[in-house]
Amino acid sequence: METVQEKPALGLGSLVSSLRVVYKSGRTKELAWRQSQLKGLIRLLTEKEEEIFDVLRDDLGKHRTESFRDEVGVLVKSIKYTLQNLEKWAVPEKAPTPLVSFPATALVLPEPLGVVLIFSCWNFPLVLALEPLSGALAAGNAVVVKPSELAPSSAAFLAANIPRYLDAEAVKVVPGAPEVGQELMEHRWDKVLFTGGARVGRIIMTKAAKHLTPVALELGSKCPCIVDWLDSRRDSQVAVNRIIGGKWSTCAGQACIAIDYILVEEQFAPILIELLKSTLERFFTKPEDMARIVNERQFNRLSGLLEDHKVSCSIVHGGDLDPKTLSIEPTILLNPPLDSDVMTEEIFGPLLPIITVKKIEDSIEFVNSRPKPLAIYAFTTSEALKQQIIKETSSGSVTFNDAIVQYGLESIPFGGVGQSGFGQYHGKYSFEMFSHKKAVFRRSFLVEFMFRYPPWNDESKLGLLRHVFRYDYVSLVLALLGLRR
Repeated sequence: METVQEKPALGLGSLVSSLRVVYKSGRTKELAWRQSQLKGLIRLLTEKEEEIFDVLRDDLGKHRTESFRDEVGVLVKSIKYTLQNLEKWAVPEKAPTPLVSFPATALVLPEPLGVVLIFSCWNFPLVLALEPLSGALAAGNAVVVKPSELAPSSAAFLAANIPRYLDAEAVKVVPGAPEVGQELMEHRWDKVLFTGGARVGRIIMTKAAKHLTPVALELGSKCPCIVDWLDSRRDSQVAVNRIIGGKWSTCAGQACIAIDYILVEEQFAPILIELLKSTLERFFTKPEDMARIVNERQFNRLSGLLEDHKVSCSIVHGGDLDPKTLSIEPTILLNPPLDSDVMTEEIFGPLLPIITVKKIEDSIEFVNSRPKPLAIYAFTTSEALKQQIIKETSSGSVTFNDAIVQYGLESIPFGGVGQSGFGQYHGKYSFEMFSHKKAVFRRSFLVEFMFRYPPWNDESKLGLLRHVFRYDYVSLVLALLGLRR
């Protein structure tokens, strides 16, 4: 595959044009081609597994086991699922037709959009590039992937290795600085998927408007975690394990679906905090057990959240920072000011505020008073509370008694709502995101009803049309035979 360093020699316009030529040739639409590309992605991930572990350690300090869990294993599983189901997804779906149009048939035909652009993010630089790429290829598109410049080793890996496994003429990798991404957006695309922050998301949408390019945005948010009173000691421990997994064990909290803050009843908060402390000590016994902060800028942003005296006074665990290693200790804050930056901005790091409420039902009003999150998590055995959360809140997803694992399910969509983004992918939803559902309707010349045409010189045609739109075919036939007005 051709890769582009900063700006391609032929220019990005020529690159896009070359992709359109390939797409118009029709080869990306062939089922065999789509399947071969998915198989190529699986080979890449399995044959280059050790190299992937190395680049993720370079960019983010991820342990190889975390890298396999969150980037390699989940990707291979997802792509195999797509490969197993692709032929079924690509088949046109029959649609019903009204009897009045007989003989007729209707189909919904999924067809590729054309040439699409995928912006991936730095926190999961492989999965956020290759998961949507697999969906775009399964749908039969030509694709450009713009990896994040903030994960340079991963971007270089994609640029160097994808050419060996995929169709070099139909898939392009364009690494480079933000200016390269802006230049890409000057061109017309058939769809753009952007994963990242709201600020850049707004830029993407603004530039896309020039060509009326459809856009899907996967943005961040402050994902709440509601922790109900759990009578069982075991249930409480399992909940804490999963909270830690959904906060600190996933790229050190640098994830759009990571738990951002906890809501818990006042009486349960001390028990929860002690369980969190003891479990953190068992889970993170050495520095390499948790990823580091991606760069100095993000480290300074996170450390700045703790500089507010009222926030620093709320620290009940952790708080140590090491600028040399870009490491921040897992940090728990109890009731920091609700108007502080740590409670108004997405944290995207290893800081966990715990906010207490009088009764757990109050947490729903708290969540609803803020922008719609990408995910809501709740640990509870109360079916009434579960139903209340489902019915009375709005979010990209709701997960009960676990965290983040919903991302790994191919059978349900992943995506935001409101300010947390729009557009859904994973599994069949990835295929559909990069497909157009074309309506196909076929009729014969056998039957013709003249009452659908002018001149409108009496009420009889109106009466016949009323029968048609009411599906009252008995009355229609009788009227046509002159047996009923």
